[in-house]
Amino acid sequence: MKSLVRLLTKKKLKLSVAESCTGGMLASSVTSISGASKVFNLGLVTYSNQAKIRILKVNKNIIKNYGAVSYQCCLAMVNNLSKISKAHVNVSITGIAGPKGGTKQKPVGLVYIGIKKGKKVQINRCLFKSKKRSSIQKATIKKTLDLILGISK
Repeated sequence: MKSLVRLLTKKKLKLSVAESCTGGMLASSVTSISGASKVFNLGLVTYSNQAKIRILKVNKNIIKNYGAVSYQCCLAMVNNLSKISKAHVNVSITGIAGPKGGTKQKPVGLVYIGIKKGKKVQINRCLFKSKKRSSIQKATIKKTLDLILGISK
């Protein structure tokens, strides 16, 4: 995380995050670094579908038709977060951290990570093999860090 805070500081970029399955772990990881106040703008934990709909303005039909753990929901989360936060780099995370809640179509470990920088948006579908909740969450944070560093350079 130090490298992320350094890079964002150097580039004068602000970061905002909307997390679901990681429950604020990304925001916590960033803000645990000295100097984060220069770059960290906003962190939302929109864990429930209601929070995604009410706070992030995800259209309820997206959740009804595709589910909260979907490309479409992740895209709506990151696009709407960027409107709310006005940050340069916006991140959305939605997934199934387990150990329960998975299906054949959406297994435990399925996570979507959305990153928006300016007009550029990328939605990454990840399938983490671990069945342990904390391992999936930590792997998601590591992957997200790599993706933010990649898009921010």
